[in-house]
Amino acid sequence: MSFESIVQSDFAVRFVYPFFLIFFVLFAILEKTKVLGDDKKQINALVSLIVSFIFVAAVSPKMIVGNVVLFMSVALIIMFVVLLLWGFVSAGDENAGFAKAPKGLKWVIGVVIVLGVFVVVSISAGINLGGFLGKLFNSSWSETLWSNVFFIALIAIALAVAIKSGAKASKG
Repeated sequence: MSFESIVQSDFAVRFVYPFFLIFFVLFAILEKTKVLGDDKKQINALVSLIVSFIFVAAVSPKMIVGNVVLFMSVALIIMFVVLLLWGFVSAGDENAGFAKAPKGLKWVIGVVIVLGVFVVVSISAGINLGGFLGKLFNSSWSETLWSNVFFIALIAIALAVAIKSGAKASKG
């Protein structure tokens, strides 16, 4: 038996939350931009109220905003996790963590963190990475793709080393 609270009720989800979201966002924009004039809080509130009621009455825009808000919520949490993990690795103290590590190592650690979070989010969302990875490594075009990626990476590393050594030679 599932229990539905008032916070999860159909009325709150379909009408109350979208109404308050549009009302407060629009009111804040009107106050900040002063489109309707200085010290016009009542007019800004009335315009926000009317637009919010019209918004709640329309179905399509409400669904679009609902989907965007859900996506943004998940994206913000994912970014928070990535930044939290990066904060643990880089540490705030200049003598702790990887503060004195070479820049390349920091990039590698950052990429590993992002890939790790991607894998965890994909598994949590029910995405079958085995099928994707199987296609990526076992398809007829996989050998060509990975050889090209390998050679492009080698060329990029060689160019980076050449540019870095050229910059050091010109300084000295």
